[in-house]
Amino acid sequence: MRRAADRERGAAVVDFVLVLVVLVPLFLGILQVSLVLLVRNTLTAAASEGARYAATAGRGPADGEALTRDQITGAVSGRFARDVRARQVTVDGQPGIEVTVRAEVPALGLGGPGIGLAVTGHAVEERPLEDVP
Repeated sequence: MRRAADRERGAAVVDFVLVLVVLVPLFLGILQVSLVLLVRNTLTAAASEGARYAATAGRGPADGEALTRDQITGAVSGRFARDVRARQVTVDGQPGIEVTVRAEVPALGLGGPGIGLAVTGHAVEERPLEDVP
């Protein structure tokens, strides 16, 4: 007659594999969402700061693009700063600057199909005091 311990031999390996089948995709999914949120928040902050910088007196859209690229490169990676555009727009009826950043976040930062992001920052342009009614 076989003992209960003999019948259970190897069951730990099977249990471990079954748990890994559930936990590994869950962990990788959480990691991917975290990576996308980090990049999105960084791009949003850089676009907003670039728009504010470009909207200051004596500066223009090109200055905002350059600052946005520098901040993105310093915070995450230069590959996310390839498509940065700044232009003059109207913000709530006032002249302003809009900085738009488009990037693709690869799966787990390694490659493969990516997630496209597009973020925009706006700022109202400063005007000299003599122009204010």
